[in-house]
Amino acid sequence: MIAPQRLTDRKREAIVAAAIAEFRENGFEVTSMDKIAATAGVSKRTVYNHFASKEELFAEILHQLWASSVAQLDVTYASDRPLREQLRGLLVAKMQMMADANFLDLARVAIAATIHSPERAQDMVSRLSQREEGFTLWVRAAQEDGRLSCADPAFAAHQIQSLLKAFAFWPQITLGQPVLDAASQASVIESAIDLFLAGYEITPARAH
Repeated sequence: MIAPQRLTDRKREAIVAAAIAEFRENGFEVTSMDKIAATAGVSKRTVYNHFASKEELFAEILHQLWASSVAQLDVTYASDRPLREQLRGLLVAKMQMMADANFLDLARVAIAATIHSPERAQDMVSRLSQREEGFTLWVRAAQEDGRLSCADPAFAAHQIQSLLKAFAFWPQITLGQPVLDAASQASVIESAIDLFLAGYEITPARAH
């Protein structure tokens, strides 16, 4: 029973890969299940055995995008470690994710497919907000520990992540710019940390 299951998994992966390729090349509206089946090298029936509709297939692509966006991200706050060190770890992990070619492909597909559909766009934004909540929890923990001063932890968390995306995500998604090299990644991360801590860190001088 193991071999057929593996074959089924491979077909499912082939279908998802074909859908990503077709959605990216031709857009969500134009792409048909027939074309996805042909690109995947499977029958149309096989595609429908795995995914009842094109919307369901797109939802699977979104699921993979969200899953990859939180993989290996440790957002546990540590009261005995410097804030800069902890932030660097969080931002390095996020930068690595945004530099992943598969993640960027999925993001391009997701964004392109939402442009003409407010419902899909709202769903995507909602899911992204949920996935980034972990960073917010870290900021709130540091605030409650008396080390950060920010009225809205969610706003502050979004703010520092947006500093990365402005250089390492949106130019690559919208303008086709190459992924940042290691030196540029490090520079963007350190600059983001500088701005964040300058605005929010409670130093001995600010504490009085």
